Amino acid sequence: MSTDDNYNDEMIDYLSLAWIRELSREVRESDELAALANRHSIGVTQVVEDGPDGDVTYHLQVADGSAAFGAGPADAEDVKMQQSYETAVAVATGQLNAQEAFVTGKILLFGDREALMGAQEVFAALDTVFNSVRARTRYNI
Repeated sequence: MSTDDNYNDEMIDYLSLAWIRELSREVRESDELAALANRHSIGVTQVVEDGPDGDVTYHLQVADGSAAFGAGPADAEDVKMQQSYETAVAVATGQLNAQEAFVTGKILLFGDREALMGAQEVFAALDTVFNSVRARTRYNI
């Protein structure tokens, strides 16, 4: 079996439980996110609608020196974001800027906008984790 075959075996579908588990592991193992969790506290729920397997809800919870990512809504939700699968894929693959998606209403935002803005360091570190997983993600569009 070639290296390319091994790579294909490791591909995971965007928003699948395997994808959520992989991100959960990466977030849990991120020293940078753990350090930021000593200075920040935020719970973010993400809802992606109309995907290949229906609607998917996942969360990021950062507080008290711990960062966690998983299925379902955040426990102590500060912010909720809602978007279509098409928008989520476009943002995840870099075809659409997330800020533009917010401004144009493609991503709906509910909750504490100030908490979201105050946690930009967290989202920058999270982007590094997403980049690692993105390379192994298959987008079904």
